Amino acid sequence: MMISPNDIAREQMVQQQVRAWDVLDERVLDTLRKVPRELFVPVEHRFLAFADVHVPLPHRQHMLRPNVAGRLLQSLELEGRERVLEIGAGSGFLTACLAATAASVHSIEIFPDLADLARANLASLGVRNANVATGDATRLGGGERYDAIALTASLPVYDERFQRLLGVGGRLFVVVGEPPVMEACVVRCVAEGAWARESLFETVIDPLINASRPSTFTF
Repeated sequence: MMISPNDIAREQMVQQQVRAWDVLDERVLDTLRKVPRELFVPVEHRFLAFADVHVPLPHRQHMLRPNVAGRLLQSLELEGRERVLEIGAGSGFLTACLAATAASVHSIEIFPDLADLARANLASLGVRNANVATGDATRLGGGERYDAIALTASLPVYDERFQRLLGVGGRLFVVVGEPPVMEACVVRCVAEGAWARESLFETVIDPLINASRPSTFTF
């Protein structure tokens, strides 16, 4: 079988960026090999599909860098039977990765055109266990419970509403803080009404639209 330039670039991405950043779960690495990242990148930026950069999307949004996507997927410890909530579909790449490793994915995207783009990209690959809804995640109610939650945008101030959407044993990936340094964490629901938070690494990603901001004081 002939190996394409994209296949070579994708494997280099997996080995040199993702595995090198302590993503050692072979299921995650295989997912990043199988989901064609380049198809989720806007045509004008497709040359950046496998680069260690935040690829631009409409509305001044960006795709997560490959190594951050890998650490996110690894932290959720998906085994194939989970119900996953994704906050921020973007172009749908991470949605497709989550769908490849979980039972179902419900994604919420605030920008209607990005939601449409993600739906079209997922449909083009035949992904049937993920849906993308248009909405504001900061207005989510507390009725549903999920086994895993992925926030693809940062919270300047930690918001407990998202951890309350976890079922017992569930995991939440979240990035908290403001530039120049943010903290990526995994939050686990260890019992009803009890959570444990673990720091993973430092990074910087786009803030969640309409997320709470730190209080400012004037004198």
